[in-house]
Amino acid sequence: MRRRLAWPAGLALVTILGGLGWAYAQAGLYGVTIVLRRGGTYWVDVTRDDARLSPSMRLALRDPVPAVRAAPPAWRRLAEGFEVAEMPVLAGEAEVDRLLLTRIDPRHFRLIARSMPAGNREVQDWMRALGALLVVNGSFYDRYGRPDTPMVEDGRRLGPDDYQATHGALVDDAAGTRLVDLRGKDWRTALAGGRDGVVSWPLLLAPDGSSRAAGDARWLANRSFLAEDRAGRILIGTTSDAFFSLRRLAEFLRDAPLDLVVALNLDGGPVACQAVSLAGYRRDFCDLWETQTTEDRIRLLRWPLWWRRFGLPVVLAVVPR
Repeated sequence: MRRRLAWPAGLALVTILGGLGWAYAQAGLYGVTIVLRRGGTYWVDVTRDDARLSPSMRLALRDPVPAVRAAPPAWRRLAEGFEVAEMPVLAGEAEVDRLLLTRIDPRHFRLIARSMPAGNREVQDWMRALGALLVVNGSFYDRYGRPDTPMVEDGRRLGPDDYQATHGALVDDAAGTRLVDLRGKDWRTALAGGRDGVVSWPLLLAPDGSSRAAGDARWLANRSFLAEDRAGRILIGTTSDAFFSLRRLAEFLRDAPLDLVVALNLDGGPVACQAVSLAGYRRDFCDLWETQTTEDRIRLLRWPLWWRRFGLPVVLAVVPR
């Protein structure tokens, strides 16, 4: 009896070890983390009205897409120079999405950039590890969990050296924390001397009011972004659903009652997370939506173990100055 039971157990162990070995060969420790956290990821074909999409996504895939407007946010002050708000996105009188917003004054707080390619920290793990007041996912990363855009982590340069950047960057240096339009600028110069910083794309809103957001209108995802308003305050935003394509998010932010000068997209999809903990206030958000499109297909990102949050290989965190 024991011998008969040993064969299935041994086969299962070999299968598991083989799967982890394959994941490591494909994507290093980050690949192993993906398998252990949620069994991997995969894409499935969906239609525009597929029930597996959120109601907001199905609405965004209509032709034409309904026009939306922003409800004015009610800012809540948690500390001097630190405010939070939520801004509903309305189509008519119906809410189709919501922006989770945080606004900081760089005179009192700064943004730091951190990475962990193994991807074994979710947003709350990062909050605890950094003792941060806020953590949001950062810019893009490669298949091994390494930064896919240039960044500076506590004075140390990470990410690719050979990189063409024409969109934007977050820079934190002795002069403060700010967003930089990289058109006509060298990203190396922009990040030089910075304690922390990250290059990302697209630039949703440029100082001249234009946008460099493009892409298929059917590419929907939870979105995270950084912005700077006319008072020099830095806004961190994350959408609670996946109504927006990049171009429509750019248009929405341009018209929203936030007085923005510049806005920069961060990574999106299930890694679009934002956590806040200050003065008794708690925000703990991650969602799960992203589509991928080709000329005649819409595909939805899925994973077997839906209940495990995605790890975040690259993050930005707010800490006191």
